Amino acid sequence: MLRIRRFEESAARAYTRGKISGFLHLYIGQEAIAVATKQAIAAHDRVVSAYRTHGFALALGSDIKACAAELFGKAAGLVGGMGGSMHFFDKAHQLWGGYAIVGNHIPVATGHAFASKYTGDGAVTLVFMGDGAVGIGPVHEGMTLAGVWKLPIVFVVENNQYSMGTPLKRSVPVEDITARAAGYGFHSDRFHVTSVHETRARIAAAVDRARADNQPSLLELITYRFRGHSMSDPAKYRQKEEVDTWRLQDPLERTLLALQQLHGLDEATLEQHDAKIIAEVDAAYEFAEATPQPPPEARFENILVGE
Repeated sequence: MLRIRRFEESAARAYTRGKISGFLHLYIGQEAIAVATKQAIAAHDRVVSAYRTHGFALALGSDIKACAAELFGKAAGLVGGMGGSMHFFDKAHQLWGGYAIVGNHIPVATGHAFASKYTGDGAVTLVFMGDGAVGIGPVHEGMTLAGVWKLPIVFVVENNQYSMGTPLKRSVPVEDITARAAGYGFHSDRFHVTSVHETRARIAAAVDRARADNQPSLLELITYRFRGHSMSDPAKYRQKEEVDTWRLQDPLERTLLALQQLHGLDEATLEQHDAKIIAEVDAAYEFAEATPQPPPEARFENILVGE
C-alpha cells in the first residue's frame, strides 16, 4: 500500500512539472483494495479496471519502471507509451485494462468471464468501477448477461463518495448500490474499507463463489479518495473536515499504526522501509524521464485493419 501511495505522490509531482500529459487520476486512499485483490485471487484470474488503475498494476506485479514510463508516454511503458495514465494494460500480470470510457468496460469484463466458462479455464474475472458508473447503460447490460449466463465474475464498485464532483446521494435514488444485486441474481456484499485484511477476506469469498458455483457477485467497497477526481480537480466541493474524518479511517495509516502497536515494529524500521520504497519510486521516475519516446512510426503499430 505504501509503495502505491509513494508512486502516486511522485506522479502528482511529475504532472505539476509538465512531465505527464493528458489526465491523471490518483489512487491515493484506495490502495487497500488493489492490494487485497492481489492477495485474494489466483495467478490466472483476470482484473479489468477503469481509469484509476495505477494501483492495480503495481499490486498485480507490473514493473514499476514500465508504469512510470507509461505515464510519461515513453516507449518503455507498459503499452509503449501509447496509453498513458488511463490505459494501463499488462497481460502477463492479468491486468486487462485500464478503460477511460465510464462503464463501457463492463461488457468487456463480462466477455472475459464468458470465455472462462466456455473454455473451462477456471479463471474468475474481477471488474472494478467507480460509483459514477452504475447508471451507465452498458453496466446494466453486462450485469444482466452475467446473471443470465451464470458467469464467474465479481463486479466491484469502488464507492469513493464522488462521481467526479457529484456526491452519490445526488446521482442515485438508493445509495445502497448492492440493492440492485437481487435483480441480476447476484450475491452481494457492502462494507467500509478500513482494513486490508477484511477487504481481502470478503473479496476472496466472492471469488471463491464465482469459481466454485459460477455465482456472480456485486460488491460495494465504501472508500475515499484524498485527492480530486483528477489532477485538474481542486475538489472544492467538499469540506476539509470531511477529508480529515476520512483520513482517520485510512487503511494505510491504520496498518502502519497496527504494525507499531500490535506487531512491535519501531518507527525507525518503518522509516527505513519507507526510504527503500521512495528510492525505488525515484529510480522509476528517473528511468521514465531518461528513456526515449516511441518513434513516429509506432503510431501505426497494433492497429487492426479489415479488408
